[in-house]
Amino acid sequence: MMRIRGFEERCVRLYSAEKIRGFLHLYIGEEAVAAGLFHEIGPEDSVVSTYREHGHALARGIPTAALMAEMYGRTNGCSGGRGGSMHLFDAQRRFYGGNAIVGGGLPLAVGLALADALRRSSAVTVCLFGDGAVAEGEFHECLNLAALWHLPILFACENNRYAMGTALAREHAATDLALRAASYGLAAWPVDGMDAEAVASATRRAVQSIRGGGGPCLLEMRTYRFRAHSLYDADRYRDKAEIERWRARDPIPILTRALLDSGACTETDCHDWRTAIETELDEAVTSAENGPLEPVADLTRHLYAETS
Repeated sequence: MMRIRGFEERCVRLYSAEKIRGFLHLYIGEEAVAAGLFHEIGPEDSVVSTYREHGHALARGIPTAALMAEMYGRTNGCSGGRGGSMHLFDAQRRFYGGNAIVGGGLPLAVGLALADALRRSSAVTVCLFGDGAVAEGEFHECLNLAALWHLPILFACENNRYAMGTALAREHAATDLALRAASYGLAAWPVDGMDAEAVASATRRAVQSIRGGGGPCLLEMRTYRFRAHSLYDADRYRDKAEIERWRARDPIPILTRALLDSGACTETDCHDWRTAIETELDEAVTSAENGPLEPVADLTRHLYAETS
């Protein structure tokens, strides 16, 4: 969680300095979901993400330097510099991308899970999406197919209550999103998305059920983003007092204090982690700034199949 927070805070500074461009959707406040969920899945499992996916990518193990280079649009980025913030991808780690289309990853995840089912693989596909995607037709189509075909898929809804900028209650007549999944016959339940241990426990239970042949599950991770939808967003739709109430539940200091109180770590450990992360980020920025840009001659590559 500290690495994710540090990476994003560094990206804010780089964005303000116009070192990185385009859209930037921050995950600050939601780190407990990534930390808890990815702790409970294996390298054989597939992941489909959203446009707010820096935390997912880091938790999946994609190197910080490869992510930072992608933010800079350099060829040593994880997507060759062509994806940027919203389209991180790493086939080796079965991280099948962020997706700029709301709900766009849901059909892809169902396809991956169907392939695993046909191969009789024990792998699980994890599909992450936000509360805004629940209003899309793909959500209903994909949950229906997943239940109908009994697919090995975990739907993980990161409900941060505002989608882009509309409060959940102004968009959905029924705000208990887990019940939507239950209506299709999926096992589904809400989770405190500000608590990494609660997320890990719920994910472990869901994944064990799916691997055991129990069919698809949905977890509604109830979380909150501390920053605006993107850095272009003036964030005038939320009450400042509400933001401060959620900041009081910041998952990083809460888990840090729990670890210190239990004796699992010391203040020196925490200091060393922060120092190591800052060094890692410094090196990633240096690598990104020195990384090569794609030649103009390659502009049309990857648009069509290449013949030998």
